[in-house]
Amino acid sequence: SSGEGQEIKAPMPGAVLRVLKSVGDEVAENEEILVLEAMKMETPIKSPVAGTVTSLSVAQGDKVQTGQIMVTVG
Repeated sequence: SSGEGQEIKAPMPGAVLRVLKSVGDEVAENEEILVLEAMKMETPIKSPVAGTVTSLSVAQGDKVQTGQIMVTVG
């Protein structure tokens, strides 16, 4: 680990439907952080690690591309 935290990237292009956590919030491993909508399907995005949300680079309504960094958990 580089100490920069775990980056959570968009698995597909879509729109950010809901943001459930804010910077500074504690998250558990596998806890939902946000929900993406793609092709009329909702896809929950979960934290791969337990920690604190250190950055949030998307907001509700934002469009994201595959591989775009959305959240960092440190």
